Amino acid sequence: MGLFDRLSSLIKSNINDLISSAENPEKMLNQILIDMRSQLAKAKQQVAAAIADERRLRDQVDGEYKEGQEWERRAMLAVQEGRDDLAKQALLRQNEHGTHAQQLEATWNAHQAETEKLKNSLRDLNDKIEEAKRKKNLLIARQKRAEAQKHIQETMSSMSEKSAFEAFERMEAKIEDNERRMLANAEIDEEFTGDRLNKDFKVLEKGAVATSADQQLIALKQKMGMLPAGPPSPSKALGTGNNSHPDEETVNADIEDAGGDKKPA
Repeated sequence: MGLFDRLSSLIKSNINDLISSAENPEKMLNQILIDMRSQLAKAKQQVAAAIADERRLRDQVDGEYKEGQEWERRAMLAVQEGRDDLAKQALLRQNEHGTHAQQLEATWNAHQAETEKLKNSLRDLNDKIEEAKRKKNLLIARQKRAEAQKHIQETMSSMSEKSAFEAFERMEAKIEDNERRMLANAEIDEEFTGDRLNKDFKVLEKGAVATSADQQLIALKQKMGMLPAGPPSPSKALGTGNNSHPDEETVNADIEDAGGDKKPA
C-alpha cells in the first residue's frame, strides 16, 4: 500500500469515526480539517525524505561518473609514462565505476519518477484541504439552516395539536365571562342602591332640557315673523293631547281671529 493510500485510509477512518459520533457538525468539520492538516504535515515530511533520497542517489550517480573519469585520466597518464599495465588496471576500474553509475542512475530515475508522483499527490491533497476549508463555512451554514427548519417544523407540529390556540380561546371565553359578571354586578348595584334614584332624576332633567329647547324654537319663529307674538299654550307647545303640529294650530287660530275682526258691526 502506497504512502497516500495509507494516508487516505487513515483520514477516511478518522472522518467516519467523527461522523458516527458527531453531535456538533461545526466542531466535527473543524476536527476533520485539523486531522487533514496533521496528515498533510506528515505526508510533507515523508515526501521531503523521498526527495532527499532521490537527491542522494543523484549525487551517488554523479560521484560514480566522476570516479570513472578520474580513472580514465589515470589510464591516460599511465599510457604517457609507458605503463600499459597500470593503464589497463585503471581502465578496468573506470569500467567498474561506469557500470555502477549506470545502475545507480536507473535506480535514481525510478526513484525520481516515484518522487514526482508523491509531490503531485501532495499537491492534490493540499488542494483538497484548501477546498474543504472553503466548503466548511457553506456546510456549517447549511447545517444551521437545516436545524432551523427542523425547529420550525417541530414547533408547527406541536402547534398542530391546537393546544396553544385552545388556550387562547379558553382565555378569551374566561375574559368575556368576567366582563358579563362585572356588568351584572354594576346593574345590581344600580338597582338596589341610590344610583337608581340619581338615574331617574337625570332622565327627568333631560326631558326638561328638551321642553326648554321646544320653547326656544317657538320664540325664535315668533321673532322671525313666522308665528304671531304671544305666549304659546303649554299643551300646544309641548304637542300633547293631539296629533296636529302646535305651530299650525296657532297659525290657524290667529287667522280665524283676524277674519272675525274684519266683519262689519
